[in-house]
Amino acid sequence: MRERTACSRGQFSRIGLLFKGQYSGGLLCVTPPLIWTRRIAQLLVGLFLYGIAIAMMVRAGIGVAPWDVLTQGLNRQTGLSFGLLTVIIGAVVLLLWIPIRQKPGVGTVLNVLLIGPAADVGLAVIPQQHEPVLQGLVFSAGLALLAVATGLYIGARLGPGPRDGLMTGIHNRYGWKLWIVRTGIEVTVLTVGWLLGGQVGIGTLAFALLVGPMVGVTLPLLNVPLPRGAAVPGVAVVAGTAPASAAASAPAAEPAPAPAPAPEAAGEVTA
Repeated sequence: MRERTACSRGQFSRIGLLFKGQYSGGLLCVTPPLIWTRRIAQLLVGLFLYGIAIAMMVRAGIGVAPWDVLTQGLNRQTGLSFGLLTVIIGAVVLLLWIPIRQKPGVGTVLNVLLIGPAADVGLAVIPQQHEPVLQGLVFSAGLALLAVATGLYIGARLGPGPRDGLMTGIHNRYGWKLWIVRTGIEVTVLTVGWLLGGQVGIGTLAFALLVGPMVGVTLPLLNVPLPRGAAVPGVAVVAGTAPASAAASAPAAEPAPAPAPAPEAAGEVTA
């Protein structure tokens, strides 16, 4: 049985699970399966690159993001791998969603599971830097890659990272200003991580000041356009954070308002 569905300036025919695109006015209609394929692929690539970006900033040796400072401190105290601790911290943060009634998306769960192993891969192949020039270059490249990775995984609109969701969940639940919630959480994890032996330095400051504006550039370019009325986990970028480290420290996002019947649904930002 055929079902006709409008798509922008064109149409596509649906036969069972098969979709066929048609040209209209020089445009090829993008079908729902193609959109989902892009969203999943973009999410997975973004999370992998996010882990590699974290590893680059760690190997630069000039300071890391607040959540990564905590991970480094726990690594020094326990001997567990950086990636495994990233997964454990993400899982613990996700449990904190329960009392604030946050609901994770598939992107949230994959954020917890994939960024840590990707960081371990990066740490295994990227050498520790000791020359100041190389340290600055490696950190800058890692920060730039993290901004792209954040735009990819958040732009897939499949759910915020656990850390961003915690911030926005507390904001929504108790009405506290988002910047106060974010600052309180990140200062706490930064202090605890530093006391445990994590590295705080100029890179930590650079991350705090630059990641928000950088993600503000990459996210609009990488947002996946969705059909009207499509339901997506709400997300809005908050300057100054990124996922696990950006997953651990990603640009935090306020949940977008629920999609209205006519306009397109908006997307979000979490580690």
